[in-house]
Amino acid sequence: MSGAHNDFGHADPRPYAGGVPSYRVMMTVGAMRPGVSPAVVLPAAAAAAAEFTIVEASDVAVVAGAARLTVRFMADDPELALQIGEHVTSVTASLARVDTWAVTERVQGRWIRV
Repeated sequence: MSGAHNDFGHADPRPYAGGVPSYRVMMTVGAMRPGVSPAVVLPAAAAAAAEFTIVEASDVAVVAGAARLTVRFMADDPELALQIGEHVTSVTASLARVDTWAVTERVQGRWIRV
């Protein structure tokens, strides 16, 4: 077999497995756009990242009284990570007001702003 394969002989869906940096885009989100259910925002944000890369995780939390969405993903370099973060933020902004956003990279156990 050529290429990466998992234990079941299928092509590995994780082409970045093995050392590609992990990034996350974090957004503070306000009011939903008219007719948008809050339940669709996080899945749409994760799907936007998944158009370009592997999504490792997504989460929503309330921090200081505001909703914070986080989408963690893999990217080859900070420039690509910023492009993915901008896309995720744009898609999210079509559904809800995005007050702030930032992309960070996981470096030796810490998240560093890109």
